Amino acid sequence: MPISILMPALSPTMEEGTLAKWHVKEGDTVTSGDILAEIETDKATMEVEAVDEGTIGKIVINEGTEGVAVNTTIAILLEEGESSDDLEKVSETAQSEKPAEKPAVNGDGGAAAIAQDEPGNVEATGQSTSAEPRQVSSATAGRIFASPLARRLAQQKGLNLEGITGTGPNNRIIKRDVAKALESGAPVQAQELVRADAQGQTLPAAVQGMPDSQILALYDPGSYEIVPHDNMRRIIATRLVESKQTIPHFYLTLDCELDQLLISRKRMNEAAPKEGPNAFRLSVNDFVIKALAMALQQVPEANATWTEQGTLRHKSSDVGVAVAVEGGLFTPVIRHAELKSLSEISNEMKELAERARNRRLAPHEYQGGVTSISNLGMYGISKFDAVINPPHSSILAVGMGEKRPVVKGDELEIATVMTVTLSCDHRVVDGAIGADLLNAFKQFIDDPVTMLV
Repeated sequence: MPISILMPALSPTMEEGTLAKWHVKEGDTVTSGDILAEIETDKATMEVEAVDEGTIGKIVINEGTEGVAVNTTIAILLEEGESSDDLEKVSETAQSEKPAEKPAVNGDGGAAAIAQDEPGNVEATGQSTSAEPRQVSSATAGRIFASPLARRLAQQKGLNLEGITGTGPNNRIIKRDVAKALESGAPVQAQELVRADAQGQTLPAAVQGMPDSQILALYDPGSYEIVPHDNMRRIIATRLVESKQTIPHFYLTLDCELDQLLISRKRMNEAAPKEGPNAFRLSVNDFVIKALAMALQQVPEANATWTEQGTLRHKSSDVGVAVAVEGGLFTPVIRHAELKSLSEISNEMKELAERARNRRLAPHEYQGGVTSISNLGMYGISKFDAVINPPHSSILAVGMGEKRPVVKGDELEIATVMTVTLSCDHRVVDGAIGADLLNAFKQFIDDPVTMLV
């Protein structure tokens, strides 16, 4: 029996992706472990490996196709002894496995046929069992099945999903279905009524933002060009809006002195091997990562994540670090940072940053964590407030180190000072807890030898 190769879920939240490139063509023989294709998500490009042996009988989704839903058949693999004639069995099986139509009681007490799988089956499998798309409406099913991206796009454009035919798994409405409906001139609602927050509640007009039509009307048509948003930029925009709307931010700021740290860093770099597997070169950012990780161990109440079920208290300090890339940013996570030496943190961070810039990070390398660091000191920024990256409970904004006058005792001295601002999620980190965390961080930075004890 031919085997369907499905669009993989490369992360727990992935709904769809782009089939960027095929490494095989129809007729090629593959074995387990062979690279079949490259899939682009909002964060990375991942390779898909063959699980079974056989011959590529048919490529269903062409490379370059965007918005391919998870569990969609992208290719069909023929096993030993099978030929192209066996490809027909795939569609025949899909027809034979189509669920029986289920009666529904209408308002008059009669039975009406409902051509839809039970919702439980849709949620459990996420795969289409019918060869022909079916129209699903709230009038017959009581619920419209659509991907989060499709719902969000429809909300932004004021489009009612009822009556749209879905082409995703189990006829789920996906991004391309919404785009097609908009292109066909489907009626839209008033813009101010359809934008919603992360919980699906309609937002007040004051926080929805100005509709595109009003923004474009402010400028002469020839005075600008429209640069389409890529998937990464859309995801970043969505998550930052979600963060500011759902996370109650508050901010704590203090100054750290870097003179002792800079002296220690210089001595360590001078003594470090210049070549070989143990070579390293420390940056100020490496000390910042280590100091924040150890501060979280000293203030375990801040090493936590908010969930509706309860607060997650983490045992290890998993610290994310923002890395700027073309078109956006990644936040790779240093796991168990409190247990790693400065040289280990430095080398791991360099490797993660390099792969982030090439968009080669695996999902587990940038997901999770409890806090993160955004360092704009190298850009000459003295102080700024950062937006928390869900599900983190805090983020540390790091400014540049600069010579400043400071009062020590009754005398005025010059010191190298770095301003840091901690953004906290007030649902899980109260003011006193945030202050304790930031002061513990400052003690490690001011006296870096304590990080080595």
